[in-house]
Amino acid sequence: MKWKYVAAWIPMVFIAIANGALRQFGYKEYLGELRAHQLSTVIGALLLGLYIWLLIHRWKLTATSEAIRIGLLWLGMTVLFEFVFGHFVMGHPWSVLLHDYNLFEGRIWIVVLIWVTIAPYVFFRFRKYPPGERPKSQAPIIKS
Repeated sequence: MKWKYVAAWIPMVFIAIANGALRQFGYKEYLGELRAHQLSTVIGALLLGLYIWLLIHRWKLTATSEAIRIGLLWLGMTVLFEFVFGHFVMGHPWSVLLHDYNLFEGRIWIVVLIWVTIAPYVFFRFRKYPPGERPKSQAPIIKS
């Protein structure tokens, strides 16, 4: 795995922190904790999606498997950071950290994790390539 993919993950942390600050100091007071969490999840997914789209647009990925590996790498790094930083730096108990994964209570954080995982593939798959530049793993466009 290229180190640029690891390095490209770091700004995602700052995007998430900025999004969390916007939630905490911007609209949580007006929406309540659960609705603010849900809105923040949607905003975070959109912001991360924009960032990932820019990366995939700039990088010339060569295979579907590369896009999938990038997504899995970013998923692993995100979950590891969330639990290591959240528990050992911020001092949150494991129960608080796991709370955001409880879909039955309206906690939809897992949407961000799924999106970070599949976004490289989605943007790679639907990227428009000039003729002759299409990666081998993508089916050719048949014109009638």
